Amino acid sequence: MQKSTFSPQYDILKTKLVAMRKAAGLTQRQLAKKLNREHSFVSRIELGERRLDVVEFYWVCLACEHDPKSVYNELIKEFAKLD
Repeated sequence: MQKSTFSPQYDILKTKLVAMRKAAGLTQRQLAKKLNREHSFVSRIELGERRLDVVEFYWVCLACEHDPKSVYNELIKEFAKLD
C-alpha cells in the first residue's frame, strides 16, 4: 500500500479542500485563523505535505461552511470512479 498523500484519492481530496475554501471566500490564512492554527497548516495540507485526519477534515468542512457528511459522500463517489 502506498502512502495516502501520494495517491489519486488524496489529489481529489486536496482539490476538494481548495475548492471548498475558495467557495467560502477564504484565503489560507483566514481558514487557518478560523481553525485556530498557523497558516502553514492549511498550506501543507493543500500541498499534500501533511495528511488530514478525520477530525481535522470535519473541522475544515465546518470552517468552510460545508456539511462534512455531504463532502465525504461526494469524495467517496469520486474515489469509486478510480476503481
